[in-house]
Amino acid sequence: MWNRDAGEFTFGFGLGEEHPRGQWNARAMAGWVCTTGAWSDVFNQPNLAKFDQPTVVDVDFPRVSLSVARWDGAALHLAASPQNTSVRGTRSTVRLTNLGDAAGSWALVRPDGEDVPIAPDGTVELTVDDAPYRAHRAS
Repeated sequence: MWNRDAGEFTFGFGLGEEHPRGQWNARAMAGWVCTTGAWSDVFNQPNLAKFDQPTVVDVDFPRVSLSVARWDGAALHLAASPQNTSVRGTRSTVRLTNLGDAAGSWALVRPDGEDVPIAPDGTVELTVDDAPYRAHRAS
């Protein structure tokens, strides 16, 4: 079921309930998005390095979600998705953590190519429109 106002896709399982069942939806969705072996890898080969890598926090969820939040070893790639059409094109702040002692020496490359400094506390502003951003060490 699509709830466009909430920006959610869930399985109703024919139960006719007002709120979808989170645990059932999580298990069913794993079958749609996981590749062979991915579920067992979470437990048998966990990515513990991610706890020391740049991370995005303080996202204004569910108004804003991140369709991309990926660290490639040199840059953090981001894309902010709107909950619905009333949110598209607005601005939202997020905070980037684990940038090291020199958080203020990072920059965010906006889709138009402009480098925008990231505040020393990691705060940065994004436009909520699925456009790709890249956070990297400023030259």
